[in-house]
Amino acid sequence: MNRICLCLPTNRACSATLVAIHAEAAHAARHLGSDVQLLILDSADDPTRAEHARVLAALPPVAHVTVHHLGEDAQRDVLRRAIEQADLPEPDRVLRLMLPPAVSYGACTNRAFLLAAALGCTSLHRRDSDSTYQLHAGRPVFPIHHELPWLGRPAAEATGTVTRTDLAPELLHRPVSLAGASFIGELSVDIAEMRRLDEGVYHDVVSLWAPGDWSEERRRDLVEESFTGAGTTPFTGDRSTLTLVDPMRVDMCNIAFDRAVYERVPLPPATDTIGSDYFLLHLVHDARLPGILHNRHIENFHTPERRTDTGFPAYQRRFVKFLLSMLYFHHVYDRMADAGDTLLDGDRYVRAERIVAFLRDSTGLDRTENVWRLDRVDTAYRKLGGRYAAFADQLEQQRDQLLDEAASDIEDFAHLIEAWPALIEAART
Repeated sequence: MNRICLCLPTNRACSATLVAIHAEAAHAARHLGSDVQLLILDSADDPTRAEHARVLAALPPVAHVTVHHLGEDAQRDVLRRAIEQADLPEPDRVLRLMLPPAVSYGACTNRAFLLAAALGCTSLHRRDSDSTYQLHAGRPVFPIHHELPWLGRPAAEATGTVTRTDLAPELLHRPVSLAGASFIGELSVDIAEMRRLDEGVYHDVVSLWAPGDWSEERRRDLVEESFTGAGTTPFTGDRSTLTLVDPMRVDMCNIAFDRAVYERVPLPPATDTIGSDYFLLHLVHDARLPGILHNRHIENFHTPERRTDTGFPAYQRRFVKFLLSMLYFHHVYDRMADAGDTLLDGDRYVRAERIVAFLRDSTGLDRTENVWRLDRVDTAYRKLGGRYAAFADQLEQQRDQLLDEAASDIEDFAHLIEAWPALIEAART
């Protein structure tokens, strides 16, 4: 029986999501023959976490579904044991990168990767607490239907079950390394208010995540596509493609990876940075590892804390750090695309040392482009006025800090990749 990890990281109240993801786990166990380790990584406050525990305890037991509900203290204990057993240099730094004091989309998923290895799972399937499953004919549309059973198996074996194959023949012997879809509903980044206030400002700000040398036409196309997922059209029937999955077509709320990917390279552990958990999508694509792109999109929604007086500036800071991170990641993505097949060794495993070299090379880039990005954000937010202008005042005081953080986040990522093999091996034992 195939053992998989179905994971939900959360830092907010999400009782309904817990019930729903347990139903997906039950579906995988009953109909897809899997042993499901349902992993809830809970960073919510004590009362919320206690409520989550009550909800999970009340769920009916299902054969071959095991629920693991870990708060941050329990997660920290696991990490400390793994780091100690791995005998890593700078153990406190590694612990901070794996469980930082601030929000980190990459770090929470890295903890899931490590725990999946500890649980002996062959794949990890991630969902988010601010999303829900679509309904079709009164039944939930579970993405796991397409994520199993092909992960880790030669792509050629999946050709008879997908709707179409768009994969070069020489790649059919390679393993299916990811399966994913996108979302419908609200924008994945909570900036729709900006677009309602001023379309021009929205364009100026969103276009800043493009490479600095792109033409205005390419920027305009990127803005139209950015953060929109699969639009708003609901699910009506299954479609799937065996292909090299375009990172723009999938979302991390609706993704599954084979262990051969995440046990070789983790995600960037950057704090307060939207989009820091998308790196592996680019790596799988550029290494020409096959994937399954399907249409069981999850429904996205935004929880209200991002729009409160304290939540708004915190969220906007994460968005700005995302824009600054792209100076470095575009550089790395370009080199991964050029490297192509050479990102893999003779056994078709990712050569992590090449990624480290690309990352370290990027930290020497001139920061002028990021200074320009901050200037553009400042101008745009002041045009919007109100709390956007107030955030621009805050941003002005943090410019040097943000520029430094964007670069040091890349150094931290390289350091974690180098520590990752020993961490994974320690987790297994």
